[in-house]
Amino acid sequence: MTTTAAPIATTSSSTDLSLTRLYLLRAGYLFMGGGLALVKWPLLGDAHTMPLYEGVTLCLLTAMSLLALVGLKLPVAMLPVLLLEVTWKLIWLGLVALPASRAGDLDPAMSEVLVNCSFVVVIIAVIPWRHVWRAYVRAGGARWR
Repeated sequence: MTTTAAPIATTSSSTDLSLTRLYLLRAGYLFMGGGLALVKWPLLGDAHTMPLYEGVTLCLLTAMSLLALVGLKLPVAMLPVLLLEVTWKLIWLGLVALPASRAGDLDPAMSEVLVNCSFVVVIIAVIPWRHVWRAYVRAGGARWR
């Protein structure tokens, strides 16, 4: 008995992006996922000894890196991971870093986070914003009833 595998269905959301755009997205996922993997994964063995919120942050960022690495294979499907990354960093920059900077209250730890969060410009640059608008904003959504 022989079986043939059904071809993988492609959605219109993945075919409306050029191959160049998909590779740019993959570069963004590699930048984010690879960078977090290099910095955060080596710390996982000590997670149980960290203060509560440092351990929580480590685990959250490790999960984000894993999902970003999945984005190498599924760049369009994993766009919400990049959107989450951009959203939390812009909120932190606007509500924490900017007021502290204006008040002259940037300590070394906050300055380090500020520098790390500033790399979000790379992610902002690779996100296909026209596609995001069409797929998440203009498209509406599933019916509630």
